[in-house]
Amino acid sequence: MEKASYRENIKPGASVGIVLKEDQRSGKITRGIVKRILTNSSFHPNGIKVELMDGKVGRVKVIHS
Repeated sequence: MEKASYRENIKPGASVGIVLKEDQRSGKITRGIVKRILTNSSFHPNGIKVELMDGKVGRVKVIHS
C-alpha cells in the first residue's frame, strides 16, 4: 500500500487501482492502466496522481503486478 505514495513505483502502462476525486469519501477503487503521471514530486502521502487510458484521473492506492 505504501508503494503507491512513491512516483518511482508507478510507470505508464502499469495496472493500478485509483480513487477518483468524487470517490474520496467512499474510498471506491477504480482499476485501469496508467496513461501518464500527473504528480511531479517523488512522494505524495495520499498517493501519486495519474491519468488512466480512459481519461479518468485519481490517486493511486493499489499497484497490481
